[in-house]
Amino acid sequence: MKDPASCKEVEDWWQTALIRMEPNQIDIRGHPIEELIGKVGFVDMIWLCLRGDLPSRGQVRLLEAALTAGVDHGPQAPSIAAARMAATCGVGLNSAMATGLNMLGDVHGGAGEQAVSLFRLALSFVDDGDTPDRAAEGAVARWTIEHGRYMPGFGHRFHTRDPRSPRLMELVHSEQKEGVVEGRVRDIALRIEAYLSETKDRPIPMNIDGATAVIYAELGFDAPLARGLFCLSRSVGILAHAWEQTQQGGRNKGPLPKGSLWTYLKQSEQ
Repeated sequence: MKDPASCKEVEDWWQTALIRMEPNQIDIRGHPIEELIGKVGFVDMIWLCLRGDLPSRGQVRLLEAALTAGVDHGPQAPSIAAARMAATCGVGLNSAMATGLNMLGDVHGGAGEQAVSLFRLALSFVDDGDTPDRAAEGAVARWTIEHGRYMPGFGHRFHTRDPRSPRLMELVHSEQKEGVVEGRVRDIALRIEAYLSETKDRPIPMNIDGATAVIYAELGFDAPLARGLFCLSRSVGILAHAWEQTQQGGRNKGPLPKGSLWTYLKQSEQ
């Protein structure tokens, strides 16, 4: 006979409100899986799993736009390059994907999470009585003191104007007019963009990390989830690049072309 206390201890080892799974039954957040299949999309499922309810059509449009925009940025991105190199080393697609995804850290892949924190810092100044322009200035100053001069979500190594950001801001504005989002994050992000450009005497445009951070923050996602959602988005590009490299072939393809060598530093030069 089973000890009831022992059974309870086993059952309570993992606790989740996400899924109920019993013989012949699978419920996701209280919804039988057969009632979701064919009726809701993948983006709806992401929202349902993370937030516990089904999103509105406007919320889906914004979340899908952000996920679509961040899918890929070419093999110069370390995560993509690493996945392609891994694909030439005899590992499977899942390992190649993991190689790329595991490179999405604070420096490469974490700017969206940081930008959400920056925007919410600025909004806290507004809530304390500052004008939006003063709040943007204050948030930049506070962030610089605490984190350094790098401002997450703004500027780009390749683009003088990231083509993805204006379109995303247009979509946020459209959904704001429909009452889907408030638009406060979009407004403060644009004010930060203007302030940075003014102080640097050159355009400092919002980049994809800043634009998607606006959407994630407007939709109410916590800052760490901005990085998780970016990983979901970029995993599509990582998969596609790993598969393309697999089709192209190649063995042990490293970061330098065949015949090229790195710069050797003598002991005295280090």
